[in-house]
Amino acid sequence: MNETVFLAELPWTEVGARIRAGAPVFLPIGATEQHGHHMAMNVDVVLPTAVAERVAARVGGLVAPTIPYGNRSQPKTGGGRGFPGTLDLAASTLSAVVRDVVLGLFRHGVRRIVVVNGHYENIWPAIEGIELALEAIGPDRTDGLIVLRVDHWDLIEPGTIDRIFPDGYPGIELEHASVIETSMMMALRPELVDLSRAVHDGPAKFVRYERYGVATPEVPASGVLSMTEGSSAEKGHWLIDDVVEGLTAAVVREFALEPRK
Repeated sequence: MNETVFLAELPWTEVGARIRAGAPVFLPIGATEQHGHHMAMNVDVVLPTAVAERVAARVGGLVAPTIPYGNRSQPKTGGGRGFPGTLDLAASTLSAVVRDVVLGLFRHGVRRIVVVNGHYENIWPAIEGIELALEAIGPDRTDGLIVLRVDHWDLIEPGTIDRIFPDGYPGIELEHASVIETSMMMALRPELVDLSRAVHDGPAKFVRYERYGVATPEVPASGVLSMTEGSSAEKGHWLIDDVVEGLTAAVVREFALEPRK
């Protein structure tokens, strides 16, 4: 029997059997977005998918195909849409996709769903998609459905942040393509990281308002909003361990599951 946790790698009969057994289904949501000169553009796909895979293996879950496009990249959190290759969706489109996937899983009997987000700008469209799905099902017809939603970086322990940033944490918004994401990618997909190509032209210093219709000059030319200096695979493993442990604990608690040994 195929032991993969990836739903799309299994025949429908096996998927059906695992759903009937109560398997939670993880839905990673990412983005195809610039991540500086030193990293591939699929960072926001790799990270939530890897987290979902690890947690699903611990709790007998399945991982649905990752949504590879995210809501519009913003200058203050992703550098913006002007970098070639950054492909994104309107918030309404992403919400509709999340809605339809949740409804599809529910239709097939899934009652435990975990949406794992890897792209800052996806937060509110993902919430809207979940809400739209619940409204479409109807409050009296959910049949025990529980949907969890998490931004993976929120599960990093404060102590780990202090170890990585002893001189002060710039905040998750400015960490785009910086130490956290770079370190996690070095731990997970080192072949997609080349620190020798990193351009140290940050950190960004944004004004406290938004501009539309014109460029945002505060965005560093490299697209890295903070700095990559200090990134390492070791730090990446600290971060991944925090997120996996935190999400496993949440899933076990909320779904009343027994983690696998």
